[in-house]
Amino acid sequence: MQPMRTPARLVLVTVALTCGCVTKAAHDDLQRQLDGTESALRAEQEADRQAHAEQLSRAEHDVDSLTAGLDQSKVAAAEYQRQLSLVEALLAEKETALAQLEQRQQQTERDLAAVLEKRSALKASLEQMSVALEELRKHKTAADRRVADYQAMLDRFAALIDAGKLKVSIVDGRMVLTLPMDILFASGRATLTDEGTSSLKEVGKGLSTIPGRRFQVEGHTDDVPINTAKFPSNWELGAGRALVVLRALEEGGVPPQQLSAATYGEYRPAHDNDGNAHRAANRRIEIVIVPDLSTLPGYEELNALGGG
Repeated sequence: MQPMRTPARLVLVTVALTCGCVTKAAHDDLQRQLDGTESALRAEQEADRQAHAEQLSRAEHDVDSLTAGLDQSKVAAAEYQRQLSLVEALLAEKETALAQLEQRQQQTERDLAAVLEKRSALKASLEQMSVALEELRKHKTAADRRVADYQAMLDRFAALIDAGKLKVSIVDGRMVLTLPMDILFASGRATLTDEGTSSLKEVGKGLSTIPGRRFQVEGHTDDVPINTAKFPSNWELGAGRALVVLRALEEGGVPPQQLSAATYGEYRPAHDNDGNAHRAANRRIEIVIVPDLSTLPGYEELNALGGG
């Protein structure tokens, strides 16, 4: 803003008053000066007005620009706020998804641990099953072998079996050849009859063809007491008859190292001694095919426990 100027006419009047009366020429000269000063002042004022107007216009333009910029800034700020809200919502959604993923991962880890535990248990179960199947296979192999041995024994002594002189059976898990006493010995005696000798030679011939097996000859009596100088009781009678049969089998070709004898006297009857028929059945010689324990399942373990 320019400082306010004093009007030229006032200056001239003041000068005139101060100096007293002036001449016309001086007056005219002053008048011209005054007019010029007024023109210059008006021009200067107009210039100041225009300058002020231009400054005002520029200021208004600047205000409009600032207002427009502010509006744009507000719009941009609103857009930024909207985008920030979207980002925050997306971030919250991602955090929720991450939490759910972590929960699923933890559940998956638990499921995996359970699966591994079940797998370990299944593996152990399969191993146990394999062991059990192997044991079953061994048992079946042993059973098949015993059945085959039994059938072979029936075939080997078919003639004696058909003649009623020999019976092949399984007693207490052992294969037993039973010879009735009435074809072997007379009552109360331990001397073989001719028919007994012939039958035992035939049995010995058949047993001699079975390598690697042991045979135990067992003497059994009925419960009728005996008390002689040679046989004080049925123990001695059963033992004497078993030894006689053992000798006959040896003569029939069975190696002596495969033979043994035992007596049970009257204490392991096949039937109750309640009649002549049952007593006759109890008087018998049994040739037991001694089981080969080395072929039985678990033999190696038992052998190791027993020190070999």
